Amino acid sequence: MYQEYMQMVPIPARKASLIPCNSWIGLAASIKGLYQQLLQYPTNLSIKKWDSLRIGASDEDVPSDTLIDPAKAEASIWLIEEMHRKTTSPYFIARLWHADPMYHANIDAIFPDLNDPSK
Repeated sequence: MYQEYMQMVPIPARKASLIPCNSWIGLAASIKGLYQQLLQYPTNLSIKKWDSLRIGASDEDVPSDTLIDPAKAEASIWLIEEMHRKTTSPYFIARLWHADPMYHANIDAIFPDLNDPSK
């Protein structure tokens, strides 16, 4: 049911503005709030992984938006999100959830109104 619902939620076609961010998680949180959109469970896992990759790097404390253009960073998240929504198997998600007893922490609580064509 989760995967079927996620496939019905449209990716926003218009971008509201450039979103400054210190981290990928921060950018994702801003995107979720700005567009009132949830992100697929695997997308949330990917975003957390991207932030963890910077731990110990010489530029770890540098805000992400000075390293990567904010528009490109946002577009990257939406591209990964679209791929996960359209191609991720429900069985794969079930295996991920089975392996992670805290998977609820990575599922967004935002449920957009699917009747609103602007989202």
